[in-house]
Amino acid sequence: MQTHFSPEQLTDERLATADAILRTCVHCGMCTSTCPTYVTLGDELDSPRGRIYLMKDMFENERPATKEVVQHLDRCLSCLSCMTTCPSSVDYMHLVDLGRQHIEETYKRPLVDRWTRKLLAALIPYHRRFGLAMKLGWLARPFRALAPTARMRAMLELVPQHLPQHEPTDRPGVYEAEAEAQYRVAMLPGCAQRALAPSINAATLRVLQRHGCQVTYPDVGCCGSLRHHMGQDALDEARAMVDAIWAMTSAGGGAGLDAFVINASGCGTTVKDYGHMLADDPDYADKAAAVADLAKDVTEWLETIGLRAARPDAAGLRVTYHSACSMQHGQQIKTPPITLLKRAGFTVSQPRDGHLCCGSAGTYNILQPEIADRLLARKVETLAETVPQIIVAGNIGCISQIGRGLSGTGNNAPIIHTAELLDWATGGPAPAALEGVL
Repeated sequence: MQTHFSPEQLTDERLATADAILRTCVHCGMCTSTCPTYVTLGDELDSPRGRIYLMKDMFENERPATKEVVQHLDRCLSCLSCMTTCPSSVDYMHLVDLGRQHIEETYKRPLVDRWTRKLLAALIPYHRRFGLAMKLGWLARPFRALAPTARMRAMLELVPQHLPQHEPTDRPGVYEAEAEAQYRVAMLPGCAQRALAPSINAATLRVLQRHGCQVTYPDVGCCGSLRHHMGQDALDEARAMVDAIWAMTSAGGGAGLDAFVINASGCGTTVKDYGHMLADDPDYADKAAAVADLAKDVTEWLETIGLRAARPDAAGLRVTYHSACSMQHGQQIKTPPITLLKRAGFTVSQPRDGHLCCGSAGTYNILQPEIADRLLARKVETLAETVPQIIVAGNIGCISQIGRGLSGTGNNAPIIHTAELLDWATGGPAPAALEGVL
């Protein structure tokens, strides 16, 4: 793509980065066929190519974001399916990040929109606050049909029907391996997941301990993913995470780490990008790159160290694997979860059009509920076609979104995290959601 930035403009680091990315695009349009919003809405400006044109015009002319630009960039899920498809390796992820930063700096959103985003940023990254908000939401959930806005209804729909039980291992500390420790790992506690489904962290911890890992559960907060993808400054959160993990490495004065294990693929995509996010910070650039290199999805790590023998009663159970966009497109992790599930004895299927997003995408299902619901309906339909006994996914957002979509459809297959199923298959307790299936 030809660009027209002046030499003076290219002294601005952001514009120079945008220029380099824009020049790799060849207008081929292959991204449109795999973009969920273009497939759903049929508007060229709701495709990656269309959004690239909008951002090019905005950056070249150094103009504030317009209502039209904001509308179409807000509709982007950041699913990154376009990057998997693109033959020219256009770095759309970092381009749209720049576009969203520009929106936050130059566009004044309507009051309700501003306050909704502030509320989400003030609640979700803090698991205790979010847990309290979820309890209040649970009380209001029966009256969600009376909610005055679609966004408020979407928030209440995502509140679990049954509030989760506290897990005793959900606290900072060092947890020893079941037998002799062969590996030393840190595990990301997370934020929303700790409130919505603490059983996921508990299962992940058990399966890591069972596979020879001494696990450090650090006292850290959000990785910054939520704010980052709303265009807000998340660098302080990234720095705090880097400090915590770096201190455990031998280079940082700690005992050393073999991996930084993450069980929420949306968080994993962000943590693995820390080297880029903090590249211009001389105090953090090298440390951030090292922490990003240590980051591994739990399935990525389990495939590396090898899965122990599975229980025989896992054999033949029909499992449908939903690959989160942040897993298959953001991290390009495609085979490890399926390989592990098959090795555990399950019969594994994948849904048709598995590359298309379920509509969760962080806060997307709250901020863009109409489009998210259309994507969810499509996803639930394709999952049902596989006739699963169990559905698994590696991201809490997808689990919450798809679980909501399955409710009331007659499809009684439970959806749980991959780590929860692998924990049971290798000797752990049965997940509560699988009562009546196992």
